[in-house]
Amino acid sequence: MPLIDPGHRAPAFTLKDADGAAHALSKLKGRPVVLYFYPRDSTPGCTKQACQFRDVKKDLAAHDAAVFGVSPDDAKAHTKFSEKQGLNFPLLIDPDQTVAQQYGVWQDKSMYGKTYKGIVRTTYLIDAGGMVARRWDKVKVPKHVDQVVAALKQLD
Repeated sequence: MPLIDPGHRAPAFTLKDADGAAHALSKLKGRPVVLYFYPRDSTPGCTKQACQFRDVKKDLAAHDAAVFGVSPDDAKAHTKFSEKQGLNFPLLIDPDQTVAQQYGVWQDKSMYGKTYKGIVRTTYLIDAGGMVARRWDKVKVPKHVDQVVAALKQLD
């Protein structure tokens, strides 16, 4: 499926976190949602990105924003990663990549001449009405969180 462009409705989803709690986009109506897709727990880029979101909790809370990281990793990997990094937001489990596919981030990737499917680091900012307000493709981790916080301010 293609990426979802700003101005379009964000696809509905319900995913569980490492504790088994279900998180549904429909239950977050009235709040902005930062939904960031990342390839894998405990890798250097993914760790930096998660810690940057952790470190701006106060800025995100000022806009009543809910933040979720999404990857295909299992509950055990999410728990270990979250505890080690002291994350203060849920990591959601997308084991069969259904939500990643709905959001268009499950794409062909290549490494060392081999092509495979995987998550392309992408962040969606969903407004309080459930519409995609912004999308960042092939995210470069440095300064990305600052861009997300600036975009949240524009939603106010």
